[in-house]
Amino acid sequence: MSEEPGLETPFSAWLRSRSEPDWTAVVMHPFAAAIHSGTADMRRYLEQDFQFVDAFTALLGAAVAAADTFEARVAVGRFLGQTVADTEHSYFHRALAALGGEQAPPEPVTVEFRALMDEVRLSQDYPLILAVLCVAEWTYLGWASRTIGSAESFVHREWIDLHSGPEFEAWVGFLRGELDRLGPGLDENGRARVLDVFRRATTLERRFFDMALG
Repeated sequence: MSEEPGLETPFSAWLRSRSEPDWTAVVMHPFAAAIHSGTADMRRYLEQDFQFVDAFTALLGAAVAAADTFEARVAVGRFLGQTVADTEHSYFHRALAALGGEQAPPEPVTVEFRALMDEVRLSQDYPLILAVLCVAEWTYLGWASRTIGSAESFVHREWIDLHSGPEFEAWVGFLRGELDRLGPGLDENGRARVLDVFRRATTLERRFFDMALG
């Protein structure tokens, strides 16, 4: 497969195709299937995932600052205010309280993923920021949208709901659309940098699920 996107291939689709087999490993991961069935041990997973909230919020803030259009700033800012700072933050507190979760030391993959988020945030490079955001959200839409179980616990069910449905699909569509808009204007080095970050983020997502599975 070519290392350069074709004229007819959306940039985001090319990035995803160049991130196999890790991409499919995330979407089809046994831990994701266990979330759907309601059998996943969510305590360790959520204790670690909660440690991304601050870095992810800062990354969204960087996207607002680095975006090249007013419309993009509004879209990211709306998601930050309505979803991350409100709905998702509330879920973490309720779920961890129900699970008896506590402040846990970060796992190595958690440290590495936060470092990648900080790296692209400090770069103030909008396409690089989009690459990490897109991987984080698009892979989760991939596994959460699969109809493979019927979780009864709110801990499992609401985590699935947070990462599926029309509003989340629209958010992922926005992130993909921004990459597709900006990709053709990047030079070879710029595309390579975005691909490198996209691949690194995808590998870290797989490793995070591997850690959660134990």
